[in-house]
Amino acid sequence: MEIIYEDNHILAVNKTCHEIVQADKTGDEPLSETLKRLIKERDSKPGNVFLGVTHRLDRPTTGVVLFAKTSKALERLNRMFSSGEVHKTYWCIVENVWAADKSRLEESLPPKEQDLTDYLVRNEKQNRSYAYNEPHEGAKEARLHYRVMATTERYALLEVQLYTGRHHQIRCQLANIGLPIKGDLKYGAPRSNPDGGISLHSRRVQFIHPVSKQEVVILAPVPDDNLWKALANQLA
Repeated sequence: MEIIYEDNHILAVNKTCHEIVQADKTGDEPLSETLKRLIKERDSKPGNVFLGVTHRLDRPTTGVVLFAKTSKALERLNRMFSSGEVHKTYWCIVENVWAADKSRLEESLPPKEQDLTDYLVRNEKQNRSYAYNEPHEGAKEARLHYRVMATTERYALLEVQLYTGRHHQIRCQLANIGLPIKGDLKYGAPRSNPDGGISLHSRRVQFIHPVSKQEVVILAPVPDDNLWKALANQLA
């Protein structure tokens, strides 16, 4: 975890794949508590530290996580997330199915850029979601846009813009078109990543500051990994 943005009302960190945002059944300390302790010690706070969780990232996912340092900021950010005023951009790594030496027929390949609309049903017991192409009982509409930004011989880097916020949305929708995220065994990846995470990264969060009303853009550096760096360097 690295703090990548902070002011009097907001704090953002670059989460690793080993950290959790809020407490869960594992009993591991969540980022919210780690940061409260850090702020208390760093700023010599005599009382309790307020830190509100505004959104979540799945444990195996890395990147920007936004916290509120004041109740005013938390209330306003919660409204902004609900109304879609906070814009989140993700990067992820998938197999380069478009490579010339792949056996799949060109007409069966997904486009290199498109909008996706699916209907997702969450299975609480399995902690995964299932995608349907048409409206389905108990399903919620899920919309996103992806595009290929860089490739190596084996892998492709996608940029994903979320239009809705559903459980495992990116993971589920991309897997549904034959593009499971690298390392994501739950959604069809052939093997795990060495660090136990998946190659899905919350790259950018953009919004109007809930107090100052200035535009804020927060970028999270990609994980310290040779493949991530090789793909990201193509965009430099």
